[in-house]
Amino acid sequence: MLISLIIPAHNEERYITATLESVQRAVLYSSSEEFQVNVIVVDNDSNDATAEIATSMGATVVREVYRSVARARNRGASSANDEILVFLDADTLIPERLFSRIAEVMENALCFGGTVDISYCPSRRWVQLYLYLWRYVGRIAGMAQGATQFCRREIFRSLAGYDESLYMGEDVDFYWRLTRLAKERHGYVSFVADLQVIPSTRRFDRWSFWRILVWTNPVVVWLLRRRKSVWRGWYEEPVR
Repeated sequence: MLISLIIPAHNEERYITATLESVQRAVLYSSSEEFQVNVIVVDNDSNDATAEIATSMGATVVREVYRSVARARNRGASSANDEILVFLDADTLIPERLFSRIAEVMENALCFGGTVDISYCPSRRWVQLYLYLWRYVGRIAGMAQGATQFCRREIFRSLAGYDESLYMGEDVDFYWRLTRLAKERHGYVSFVADLQVIPSTRRFDRWSFWRILVWTNPVVVWLLRRRKSVWRGWYEEPVR
């Protein structure tokens, strides 16, 4: 089984090294397994050393000049030739068993894809409780975030990838569409709950209570998801 790991990255020179080191550990852990992992970093209009660091660590770097996470993910997928596509955020650490577990899940031809559980570790206790609450609500509502999502390449093409008209919530939208397609074709998606990936909490550690409350509200995301200018504070002014 061949796996393409696609990592969209905009100005992630402070985080991409740790992310790729965790990827290297997971690849080494799975070196005896009958699959291969090809790492693709999509340099999404960075003006720092993101691309250089990724190249030095053995990743294939492709570029997407239009700043959009959805478009960057799709650009990476268009460069991939492997059977399984895994999408990982550039500031997210993965467990050593990740690729082995995804390969195990995808051995069943009826599994179209899925997502991996997330463990947030913010510095403030109330933020941790707040994110835990939304994690619980998201599980009930089927809102799987995109820190680590995966699917078969032909299924990704059937869905036309991530919706590039969305500047926020494109990961949840993709998971919902993947779930619907799986049901229509008598397949299923897998939520990997026995492993967790660890995203950076840099925004949540620095933002005020009200800013977190507004910009993580699903209603706000849904109403403003197609307005690029609204999300500059999230993507174009990244917290470092």
